[in-house]
Amino acid sequence: MKKLKLIGFLMILASSLIFIQCTSEPIPGPAGIDGVDGVDGVDGTASCVACHTNSHRSAIIESYYTSDHSVRGYAFNHAGIRGSESGSCAKCHSNEGYIDYVTTGELKPSYDSATPIGCTTCHDQHGTFDFENDGQDYALRTFEPVELTTQPSITIDFEGTSNNCVGCHQPLYSGPTDDGEGKYTIYSKYWGVHHGAEAPMVEGVLGKLIPGSVSYPGIGSSTHRIGSSCVNCHMGETTENNDGMHSFKPTAKACISCHTNGAPTEVAGFNKDFNKLKTLLQEKGYIGTGYDELYPSPNTYSILEAEIIWNYLLLAEDGSMGVHNPEYAKALVKNSLEALESLN
Repeated sequence: MKKLKLIGFLMILASSLIFIQCTSEPIPGPAGIDGVDGVDGVDGTASCVACHTNSHRSAIIESYYTSDHSVRGYAFNHAGIRGSESGSCAKCHSNEGYIDYVTTGELKPSYDSATPIGCTTCHDQHGTFDFENDGQDYALRTFEPVELTTQPSITIDFEGTSNNCVGCHQPLYSGPTDDGEGKYTIYSKYWGVHHGAEAPMVEGVLGKLIPGSVSYPGIGSSTHRIGSSCVNCHMGETTENNDGMHSFKPTAKACISCHTNGAPTEVAGFNKDFNKLKTLLQEKGYIGTGYDELYPSPNTYSILEAEIIWNYLLLAEDGSMGVHNPEYAKALVKNSLEALESLN
C-alpha cells in the first residue's frame, strides 16, 4: 500500500515539473541568419495561354475560313480529293497528303480518308518551348529548304517560316525542253505550272530566259525576296477588309512599311504587256479563253513557242501581276511578247 502511495506521489511530482517546464520562458539560443525576400517565379503556362485560348484562336479560325486555302474546304473540294484520288494531288490538297510529304517525303497511291487542309496541316508541335532564347516557331511543321519537284533540281530557301509555304506553292511540272528537232509537244491541257508559280516567281527561277530588250535580274535578288517574306506580306495585321492574318491576303499595312508613299496599284508596264501577250496567244489558239486561259492547247510547237506559252502560264498562275518579283516579271513578259510578235 505504501508503495502505491509513493508511486502516486512521484507521478504528481513529475506532472508538476512538466507543466512548469512548458509554461516557463524558453532559454534563448543564438540569433539566426536574416532571411531573403524571394522573387515570385514566372507562371509556367504564361507563354502557352498567350496563344492557346479560345479568344485568340477564334479570330484565327474566322480569318482562315475566308482564305482560298479553306473557303470551307475549297482547296480540298476543288481537287476532288476522294478515296481514289492520287497521292500527287493529296500532297497539296489534303491534310494527310501534305503531312506525309513534309514528314516522310513518301506519298500513298491514294488517300481513302483524306480531309481538307486545316490547322494541323501546317502546325504540329513546338520544337522547343524556350521561346525567349530560341524564338517562336509557331509549331510549324517545317522550316527546311525545299527541293522543287521540277527538273533540273532547284532548292529554294526562304530562311524561316516562309519555307512552309514553298512545299505547295511550286510548279507541278517542268518547262519545255527541245526534243532534238527544235520542237516540243504539249500532250494535255493540264500541262504547265499547275497553280504553283508563287515560290519560283519570288525566287526568280524556272522562267524561260528568252532573249529580248529587257535584261533579267539575278536569282534571289528581288526586294520582296531579300527584304520581306511570304509571311510578312500575306499574314500582316488585319484591317477592316478581313485581310492579313490567316486569310493570307496582303494588307496595305504590310506594303506601307516599305512603300511609305502608299502601296503601288500595279507594276509599271506589266499589266499592259501581259494582257497583250494573252490576247496574241489566244488569237493563235495557243491557249484557251475564259477559264481556259490558264490552260494551253495540246499540240506540237517550236521550242520557242512552247517557252513563250510556259512563261505566260508562269506569270498567270503566279497571280500577283508581277508584284512578287517586278523586274523578273517585266523581263519575262516583255521578252516573251517580243518573241511572239516576231513569229507573225
